[in-house]
Amino acid sequence: MSIVVIGNGMAGSRFVTELRDRDRETPLTVFGAERQQPYNRVLLSNVLAGIAGPDQIGLVDPAWYERNNVEARLGVEVVRIDRDAKEVHASDGSVTPYETLVIATGSTSFVPPIPGTEGGLPAGAVAFRTLDDCSAILDVASTARSAVVVGGGLLGIEAARGLAGRGLEVTVVHLAGHLMERQLDPGAGKVLARTLRRLGIRALLEANVTGLRVGADGARVTGVELASGDVVAGDLVVMACGVKPEVGLARAAGLEIDRGVVVDETLTSVTDPAVRAIGECSQYGDVVYGLVAPAWEQATVLADVLTGADTGARFTGARQITRLKAASVELAAMGETHHGDDDPDVEVMQFADASRGTYKKVVIRDDRVIGAILLGETSTAGTLTQLYDRAAPLPADRLSLFFPGMGGVQTADSPVRMPDAATVCHCNNVSKGQIRTCWEKGARSAAEVAAETRASTGCGGCRDALEGIVAWLDEQESAPVG
Repeated sequence: MSIVVIGNGMAGSRFVTELRDRDRETPLTVFGAERQQPYNRVLLSNVLAGIAGPDQIGLVDPAWYERNNVEARLGVEVVRIDRDAKEVHASDGSVTPYETLVIATGSTSFVPPIPGTEGGLPAGAVAFRTLDDCSAILDVASTARSAVVVGGGLLGIEAARGLAGRGLEVTVVHLAGHLMERQLDPGAGKVLARTLRRLGIRALLEANVTGLRVGADGARVTGVELASGDVVAGDLVVMACGVKPEVGLARAAGLEIDRGVVVDETLTSVTDPAVRAIGECSQYGDVVYGLVAPAWEQATVLADVLTGADTGARFTGARQITRLKAASVELAAMGETHHGDDDPDVEVMQFADASRGTYKKVVIRDDRVIGAILLGETSTAGTLTQLYDRAAPLPADRLSLFFPGMGGVQTADSPVRMPDAATVCHCNNVSKGQIRTCWEKGARSAAEVAAETRASTGCGGCRDALEGIVAWLDEQESAPVG
């Protein structure tokens, strides 16, 4: 069996490594439209903020491909799929046959069709999606004094925080009535806006961008125009209006497309049994998963199925947990967060301290957590995530969901109290027990444990927990006996 993978992003590269962990012989070719080694898109905001360099967010070292007998065609784009001949045609003129085709083309930035974008974005305006985009933004930011970020979702907030950290005056322009409306309720959105304001980031809400404004030369952006008639000036405009699944190749090949490539529980196209799809370009049921953890779970399931490591492996959906951890802004949100006190079917617990930038909310149904928001102070995020992910019963003292240790209830966030079965890294499904085992085998730093287990290499939200566990294990080893 020969396997061809189209797409070498977070889903495609993870599938390739998972497959080679199980099978080192099957001929395997991966095409990546980007020239760079695969990298963690979740950490692009760290590059934008100057916290990390591009070389620090890589997922697979280029030398790995040769060592593991993988033909990596980086910088080569697939332009056509011939399902009848079972071949893919690439931009360099090559034709590659396959027995199994894995489509992992991810998603692309959505740029609204507004005046100023007809022939592509003008100089000074950049969509924020790739490492090349990040480099382009930094090039403009190096001489800019002000920036406008169009879009107040997760990506827009990350971009705004990164640019503000570089000293730019930043304005976020958002169409909805509050920030991050997909993950947050209005109360949390209001607290987030206040937190950003303290960091020098202004948020304009219910603001409809109707066009990009360019200078007298007609070439360089000078700001954005709003439906109200106002103009928001900026030397740099970052388009963070969302993403859309990249399904052009799949559609042209005649595969069934809804929002993504429609697949079953084995990630097989419902149109062609020789074609699989994973990540943001795939659709299971009526859901396109836009977070890293479900994509990596799909990659694992597909590797198990194709290699026979677990022929019964199935992807039956995933819970989506959003983490934002930028300088001075920490957020965890999961599940059904928009219920209010007037909903008779649920119990809602809330705590807010806007002056400190803190907002906490837990939504409960039938003694189970079905949604939660932690903004500004996230020490109980691990506990809530486990309760939500496992649909486990709540502790007797529910205040412990907000305030660790309240009422004598021990939380799972402390290493000494955390059971080995507790999941520390939800992106990679790494438990405390796996971290302990890795440490006992000789990995003595968080970086070494991450290299072995992949813990903290997804959204990065569990990095503090990983470091805390490793430090605790080190303390146990050095503790005096008797």
